[in-house]
Amino acid sequence: MKVRYSYLPQQFENPEEILEEIRRHLKTCNFTLGPEVDQFEKSFAQLIGTKFAIGVGSGTDALKLALKAIGIGHGDEVITAANTFIATAGAINELGARPVFVDVTPYYTIDATKIEKAITKKTKAILPVHLTGEAADMTPIMQLASKHDLPVVEDACQAIGAAYDGQNAGTHGAAGGFSLHPLKNLNVWGDAGVIVTNSESMNEKLRLLRNHGLATRDEIHLFGYNSRLDSIQAIVGNWIIRQTKDITARRIHNASIYDEMLGTLRTKVKIAPRRKEARRVFHLYMFEVVEEKDREPLYRYLHENGVDAKIHYPIPLFLQKGLSHLGYKPGDFPETERQAKHIITLPVDQHLTETEIRYCAKTVQNFFERR
Repeated sequence: MKVRYSYLPQQFENPEEILEEIRRHLKTCNFTLGPEVDQFEKSFAQLIGTKFAIGVGSGTDALKLALKAIGIGHGDEVITAANTFIATAGAINELGARPVFVDVTPYYTIDATKIEKAITKKTKAILPVHLTGEAADMTPIMQLASKHDLPVVEDACQAIGAAYDGQNAGTHGAAGGFSLHPLKNLNVWGDAGVIVTNSESMNEKLRLLRNHGLATRDEIHLFGYNSRLDSIQAIVGNWIIRQTKDITARRIHNASIYDEMLGTLRTKVKIAPRRKEARRVFHLYMFEVVEEKDREPLYRYLHENGVDAKIHYPIPLFLQKGLSHLGYKPGDFPETERQAKHIITLPVDQHLTETEIRYCAKTVQNFFERR
């Protein structure tokens, strides 16, 4: 059996409804911030549970503009997770600020107990990451932020629908940034992102920032960026958003099958703790091999048997050549480094059949039985 990783050909195998809407839109030639964008923003805000949602050009821009709106700039420090994707640190860097990393928990999110030690006089914000669709520990993070009078912007780019203590990821801090990249559970036909906030002043500032600082066609209120959600991408988003809750439920169901089957390999395989207070939406389904030496052979075995597994973030971000100027070294974040050597990602999307999910898990079982 072959089990692919990218599900996009299946998701868009019958795109006629989207194409018909695009054809209608082409007659209006309203390509920039058209009514479709406004419609999508209202639907997204309702989905996440905030007053406002602002469509932007990418998930990276969602983080950058949100940080800019709270005043992050040159020389500032922003605390974030050591195991995240480059876009998190990149958004900080684009503003001239410095990402300051903190090690993570066994469930792949920033360790709230280690944040305070990283705070300095230059710290101006905390940027927790809800990695893989796993919500960070937002209650202690928000308590710490309040203690030190630090704003919080949430990187929820992988976490549409995730929640902590019943509150959706992206809604705890001053703002939350989301990605609509094609492999997210709410996706479009290219790069796009959304910022959510409950603050009217933040909403107003973000709308200026995404559109050159223009208050009207002729009035510039501040220096901004060109980071608008395209109307055509909003059309795709409006089609997908109606399915998002069902998509998420299917991913959670698929992950539960993996948990059950891989749970039989307790001396060989480790599954991240499933916390009652966190709702996981499984943008990625990651598990770990207990023995580092098993990772590469298992990865090869999966591919040899048709399972398109992945290894996410095998080189920790703080050890990448492009970030060497930050001065971090091996051993600074041991949990992040350990995870990078043990993690494997299996397909988990909504278009997989239960037979395919069970085949992937059975292939992992077979590998260890053969050894």
